[in-house]
Amino acid sequence: MRYRLNRNAHSVYSLYYHYVQVAKYRRKVFDNEEIVNFLKETIHEISNTFKVIDIGVDKDHFHMLFKAKPTLDIPRYINAIKTITSREIQRKFPQVKEKLWKGHLWSPSYFLATSGQVTLEENYVESQGKE
Repeated sequence: MRYRLNRNAHSVYSLYYHYVQVAKYRRKVFDNEEIVNFLKETIHEISNTFKVIDIGVDKDHFHMLFKAKPTLDIPRYINAIKTITSREIQRKFPQVKEKLWKGHLWSPSYFLATSGQVTLEENYVESQGKE
């Protein structure tokens, strides 16, 4: 099997991540296709320096597969996603605020795992919310 490798001046790498973020109290805030599309667009805008492979959204959470450089500050990136998407979704879709407690969209916890090229399954993310 051949790996798709990236190169820097002093490194060769292949870093893939699976990130899951849940809405606070598992509120079903992504029940509208317009909100789902806005979430995906906003994440892609935030992530312009590296490749988001796929985003799957269910009613109360989203999954994202992304590829990053070794220099990525992952906690800072995740904080940016949570902060910006929360602010912009609540600004553009005021009806979402009615489902939230004290204006908090995201749970403070998240799931993050490395996902090697051998086990990377894009179909898993695409299938989210289609059960």
